[in-house]
Amino acid sequence: MFRSAKSKFDLGELTRKIKRTVDGSISYRKLFILLLCLAVFFYIVPPVFRYLFSSKPQAKDPLVRCMDDRLTPFFIQNLEYNANIRHVPFLPEENNFIPYIGNGYFGVEVSNDASLRIKSGRSMQLPVPLYPIISLSPTNGLFRESTVVEYQSGIVHRFQCFQDYFGSYKYYAHRTFPEILVQEIQITNTRNQIFDVDMVLPRSSFQSPVSRVVSIKSARDSSATEYDVMSASIPLKDKNNNIIVVSIVHKKISPQLTLKKRGVTKLDLLMAIHYTNPIPSNKFADVRDENEKLAIASMTMASQKVEAGADSLVAYNEFRKQHIRVWNDLWATGFSISTSKAENSINGDRINATIYAVLSQVRSYELEEIVSQQRKQDIAKALSYAEGCYDSYHTLQAENLWLRMDSIENLNSLVSSWMLTLEKQGCHNLIRAGASGVIQAMVLSFGSLRFSNQHLEFNIHPKFLHRDFNFRRLNYGNKTHVNVTVTVTEDNKAVINIALDRSDRSYYACDAGCLDEPVLLGQSRKQFPVKLTEPITAILYITADKQHMEELHKAIHVKEVAEAPAHEHHVIALHKHGHHLGGLPTLFWVSICAIIVVFHIFLCKLIIKEYCEPSDKLRYRYNKP
Repeated sequence: MFRSAKSKFDLGELTRKIKRTVDGSISYRKLFILLLCLAVFFYIVPPVFRYLFSSKPQAKDPLVRCMDDRLTPFFIQNLEYNANIRHVPFLPEENNFIPYIGNGYFGVEVSNDASLRIKSGRSMQLPVPLYPIISLSPTNGLFRESTVVEYQSGIVHRFQCFQDYFGSYKYYAHRTFPEILVQEIQITNTRNQIFDVDMVLPRSSFQSPVSRVVSIKSARDSSATEYDVMSASIPLKDKNNNIIVVSIVHKKISPQLTLKKRGVTKLDLLMAIHYTNPIPSNKFADVRDENEKLAIASMTMASQKVEAGADSLVAYNEFRKQHIRVWNDLWATGFSISTSKAENSINGDRINATIYAVLSQVRSYELEEIVSQQRKQDIAKALSYAEGCYDSYHTLQAENLWLRMDSIENLNSLVSSWMLTLEKQGCHNLIRAGASGVIQAMVLSFGSLRFSNQHLEFNIHPKFLHRDFNFRRLNYGNKTHVNVTVTVTEDNKAVINIALDRSDRSYYACDAGCLDEPVLLGQSRKQFPVKLTEPITAILYITADKQHMEELHKAIHVKEVAEAPAHEHHVIALHKHGHHLGGLPTLFWVSICAIIVVFHIFLCKLIIKEYCEPSDKLRYRYNKP
């Protein structure tokens, strides 16, 4: 009873103290601290409670854990935009870019029901009724699936997790052997027993195909392996009713695979694809045999590569590395841009995915085994002559070049748009050089960089330089690489830094108008301000001819040259934070405004009470002992 009475007393005393505080004796400092504590409470407590008490039922799912284990090695690449992770079906936070492989000779989406595509026009638009992708059958039970497109290696990884086993796949269209599709399959059995699983095998819907079986001898011993050879005609919708003869060679595969108990089962499968140019339909029989011989020869050459030496595993790994090296060389030239949080902005994820899609539909002639030495020399000359490329607006602002890639039709349409744009904007010589030239042309187009009459000029308008740009290893001839970096400083002004990766002679640069002395370039960065001229001219010039650069300012007729003004703060904030209010979220500023409003209401209440209440009442209140 005593404790209860004391509790009542304490509660009543506390209530009276709170009432006296609310009646007007609280100071402004205490009020501000109180409101600030309330704001912090509402910001911090909900996330903490969500973290502590939110249920995560999916984390207990063994299939989810299996898939997370498979995808973990690719998380960093995905964050750096060097790969794209996509679940099936894709998650809302993921980019819905279809997994695709290609080498300019053929291409295919990595999906069980995806058909092979071959070159037609500027992209892989002609479907072949062949479904070449091999995988575990989804009818084997509950499963989860995801894909990872590794841009820098040109390999699509695919993972399937079942209750008792999981499959890991690597698919790629080989770069140096353009007629070869490679599928590496690795199935891990987690159970302590042997059992069979069903496979999805290559299948076709050709009309009246011609097929047979051939034997190809091993390069290591006298044994022979049986291969299926199939040929068919693909009708073209042209006025001459021409056809294309397609021949396909692949190893015979069993529809069921026996898994080792608590072990790994591996399959390394090659498929050779060869097709003709358009021919009259009545010449199918005459051309078929020759086309099959070429397909068999490609398969024989590739098989000997993967079986060379005493250790076939080492030979196979070298065969894969040969493909990866080509893709690594292509990505040596590239472009990066600071990430923008503004709505509908183009960021590194879409840029890299688009570059990969375009390069996957262009051949690397200079690195292919079947290309003659004379052709490779011609390609080297084409790479060194880029006069007139790129002669238009910068492509980061062209919405039609950054459309969706959520289907094979949309991807092919996007690639056709890019190839047409580059060709019509003066980059036809680079396009003839193959993939090495195409990526050069694309990187030039991102900043409207143009080779023109003995110099390289940077034609972008200064108002678009509100994000950091990095143009990496631009070819100036075949022996010089130029790196161009645009950085937005703390005062919201853009500056340009130039460095040579390598060079065969002395190179010079000048900023807009070329009024200053040419600056000798080297491996260390040289900084240039971004200037705005009237009328608008290029903001940077680079050349190996110093006299040409000294004369440029006489040929560039400008009325006024001044340093470009700083970008407005709200523009920089929009890209950095997704809104115009700076680095803090919108809810924070709304809360601050609410606190200010409440504070002024409370202040008005105090003033009203001070001047409107009777003086006796006030004197009684303050003098009461």
